[in-house]
Amino acid sequence: MRAVVLVGGEGTRLRPLTLSVPKQMLPVVEQPMIERVLGQLARHGIEDAVLSLGYLPDAFMKAYPDGVASGVRLSYAVEPSPLDTAGAIRFAALSAGIDETFVVVNGDVLTDMDLTALVEFHRARGAEGSISLYPVDDPSAFGVVPTAEAGRVQAFVEKPPRDAAPTNLINAGTYVLEPSVVDRVPGGRRVSIERETFPAMVADGTLYALADPSYWLDTGTPEAYLTAHWDLLEGRRPGLPAPGARDSGGGVWILDSAQLDGEARGPALLGRGARVGPGAVVDRAVVGHDCVVGQGATIVRSVLLAGAVVGEGATVTGSIVGPGASVGEGSEVRPLTVLGMGASVAPRTVVTGGRVPA
Repeated sequence: MRAVVLVGGEGTRLRPLTLSVPKQMLPVVEQPMIERVLGQLARHGIEDAVLSLGYLPDAFMKAYPDGVASGVRLSYAVEPSPLDTAGAIRFAALSAGIDETFVVVNGDVLTDMDLTALVEFHRARGAEGSISLYPVDDPSAFGVVPTAEAGRVQAFVEKPPRDAAPTNLINAGTYVLEPSVVDRVPGGRRVSIERETFPAMVADGTLYALADPSYWLDTGTPEAYLTAHWDLLEGRRPGLPAPGARDSGGGVWILDSAQLDGEARGPALLGRGARVGPGAVVDRAVVGHDCVVGQGATIVRSVLLAGAVVGEGATVTGSIVGPGASVGEGSEVRPLTVLGMGASVAPRTVVTGGRVPA
């Protein structure tokens, strides 16, 4: 079975991190997000995937020049203009010559859902399309999906008031589709699968849904992006938090050639070649590869991406410091600040909740 992975969005909620890199190429504990998504597909037998690209497509092709990532063979479909979800699926499926049952996933959703069970459910019901549902406490920010007997979808209800929602099960963004779904999507314009294609299938009684309470996270905001890191470090997702990481004790994970001359309090991770100076404290944080944390600096509940530098005596709390960004000596970066690639905070400056581009 083949998969279409939707990775064409601009990631506007994660700016300025995404001004120069697609959000799916951002690392989650030292591994690109797209590799974590593809790894989940590989665990369920998916060997081939077409990436539906739009925004900064060359970043993916440059990262995987041999056309393989996480054990999955890749092909690419670059939209000439934004086509929305159904339009993107149609374009990618036709470009890749998909002519049998296939899977669709969102490249910015991390999940441990049982994809094999969803495929079996789909086939058992002779469905035209099957979608995975996820239970949430407050469905008012999502589209909810009430179902009838055997999982047949009754409707899509967009962002209902919490006390009026017919269910707390939301569309989790993983689909098993027949090629006939592609035929339903008109070409040459933007088409939303949630607002146009799926409602038509509901009317025809051919769309089904299966709830799965397994781990699920939409990483599209800075808060969620940080949460993705903590979920791995704190064990809410199984396995090593990053490939090649070794546990040095106390929940502190270290990759090759990291140098810790200060103190690290777990859960925390130091990437390859990261350097933490004397008297510095890394407390429940990720210090990415080749980062430098200066003498006496403090990093708390934050993520430093590759090559970031935090000067002597500076403090970073509850924030994201982008690749190659710098925090000057004696500065204080407070929640929730996001520094873009190459951005800088001047010495002895306080930044609170800012978005700082280069």
